[in-house]
Amino acid sequence: MDELILIKYGELTTKKANRGMFIKLLANNIKNLLKDEEYNIRFDRVRMYIECKNAKKIASKLKLVFGIHGIVICNKVNTNVEDIKLKVLELLKNEDFNTFKVITKRANKNFEIHSMDFNNIIGGFILKNIDCKVDVKNPDIKVYIEIRNEGTFIYTNEIEGLGGYPVGIQGKGMLMLSGGIDSPVAGYLALKRGVDLECLYFESPPHTSIEAKNKVIKLASIINNYSGNIKVNVVPFTKLQEAIYKSVPDSYVITIMRRMMYRIAEKMAIKNKCKVIINGESIGQVASQTLTSMLVINSVTNFPVIRPVCCMDKLEIISLAKDIGTYDVSILPYEDCCTIFLPTHPIINPNLDKCIKYESSFDYEKLIDECIDNISIITNLNQNNFDDLL
Repeated sequence: MDELILIKYGELTTKKANRGMFIKLLANNIKNLLKDEEYNIRFDRVRMYIECKNAKKIASKLKLVFGIHGIVICNKVNTNVEDIKLKVLELLKNEDFNTFKVITKRANKNFEIHSMDFNNIIGGFILKNIDCKVDVKNPDIKVYIEIRNEGTFIYTNEIEGLGGYPVGIQGKGMLMLSGGIDSPVAGYLALKRGVDLECLYFESPPHTSIEAKNKVIKLASIINNYSGNIKVNVVPFTKLQEAIYKSVPDSYVITIMRRMMYRIAEKMAIKNKCKVIINGESIGQVASQTLTSMLVINSVTNFPVIRPVCCMDKLEIISLAKDIGTYDVSILPYEDCCTIFLPTHPIINPNLDKCIKYESSFDYEKLIDECIDNISIITNLNQNNFDDLL
């Protein structure tokens, strides 16, 4: 093991007495991610260190791990001035730059030279040996020197991590995953806050195609890159959806359908020990997402529901979807069950009493139980397994 990665925790450092629990879970998530790699890992309350043979490859994988603020491929030397000088010079001779800045962090207070003074010592040494200038505001390169109890760590580039909390620290949520743009982004944002995910997808064959189902599986496999243990519960929704279409006035079809989905989501969340339901609803985006519609639809459950994209506009959601790799799949033209029976004029301010009246006209409880009894589960969502799905 001749290469070293240093991991910075970021937000985890605000957890005080609970910090150790967060860091241990982060370490376990990293171990699961790197199970096929050769490495050694150790950590304390401030930093995590990974010794390995291919730091660039492992650093690239770590960019998908929530709970990491910064990733640094660094060099460790003994804490003495001459060793530090020589390593800094060695690193900079491989870099192309005209201006630089030295940033020292002296966590080891037994090292007698204060940080600002040490910046000047190393900066002067660089100027004597390399044709360059100091620029403290906008340098071409920054030289970081962390003087810690276990040694001194030197690096010039930091890879930005995803931040957030380690996945699983908050327990599990049930994501209502469609083939659209919004719900995969909602799932990603929930993962970032430490919520592990199961997914719930409603299919209505023959009204929805196998391509629509495969599209959702592909989306789940992409967000699974940020988790590693997501599974998809596929709900056979055809009979219940047809009953709604036959029994409910056209303008109320989507409202009643969403109420049924919430009922199923609650039962599945409880069954699978989830603490919350998650979806991609965004205020005012469609008829079923006006505040009145959301109130009427949500009234069927007392289970917690979170909507991570509810206050984002569509362009913000699209931008994030592109960043995480779901957008190109989400826009594929395969309709899900929320769009195949979409009425011409869906109601935007539904009445709760009317919903209850319309639902009493058919035995939806029996149909819900039938949906749940016949759910199929898709696991092992390694994205490589689904590259050619669509």
